[in-house]
Amino acid sequence: MFPEANKGYSYDDCKATADWLLAQTDIQPRVGIVCGSGLGGLAEMLKDQVAFNYKDIPNFPQSTVHGHAGRLVFGTLKGRACVCMQGRFHLYEGYAVQRITLPIRIFKLLGVETVILTNAAGGLNEDFKVGDIMVIKDHINLPGFAGNNPLVGPNDERFGVRFPCMSDAYDRELQQLGMDVGQELGYGDFLKEGVYCALGGPSFETIAECRMLHKLGADAVGMSTVHEVVVARHCGMRVFALSLITNQVVMDYDSEEKANHEEVLQAGKQRGLQMEHLVSTMVTRIEHNNSYI
Repeated sequence: MFPEANKGYSYDDCKATADWLLAQTDIQPRVGIVCGSGLGGLAEMLKDQVAFNYKDIPNFPQSTVHGHAGRLVFGTLKGRACVCMQGRFHLYEGYAVQRITLPIRIFKLLGVETVILTNAAGGLNEDFKVGDIMVIKDHINLPGFAGNNPLVGPNDERFGVRFPCMSDAYDRELQQLGMDVGQELGYGDFLKEGVYCALGGPSFETIAECRMLHKLGADAVGMSTVHEVVVARHCGMRVFALSLITNQVVMDYDSEEKANHEEVLQAGKQRGLQMEHLVSTMVTRIEHNNSYI
């Protein structure tokens, strides 16, 4: 199986894709942003846009989920060079985990130093409400427990070391910056901090599963992000991530509530603008050498 593990997304494949993209635009991004369900408006904020449909990019996977536009957008955000994924890839779409994370490796070869990820998530923490924004301080990678890790297979030292540390997966300075910016913008009432747990999907969780995840220490649950974080850290990029709490998970057998994707997209629309302001303000404070102002 190992010779197949890097097929189509080896270092050389990623380099070819990055070189192709850089040949099409003068923008050399230092910040890479990944937009979750219903949060693609972040990309629309970029000025001097150069956009590519995923289907037109060599070696790139295709997004199949409603609410994910499937475009890679280069541009500037308040003067800072950025690249933004309008739509990401998930295990439940049938992709290998190495394929899902290929864009993050391409980010690295484009020159990206800081990755900002957003997602829609279900709230496990009983103090969370729909519409809260959670700064992710740590994660639980349940697919990884079963060996579904994007770093499985031969390791290419040009990307990173064989056994990368994950105790500092989420940059603490960026977390503090996010909380500070949120307070400045008046978001204190709905800005939280917590642990994100990733599952494979696409089915939403059972009541027993939600109770288990809550006991494990997870504050929110979703179907993305952690695979991208693992690869970003493997590549030496700094990571900041946000979850928009789009639904409260069901943990009571007497409840009539049912999770659905439509409410996820609706909550994204309602809070999306504020998330965009939070991220765009943060980007203006991140210097190209990863210091902060």
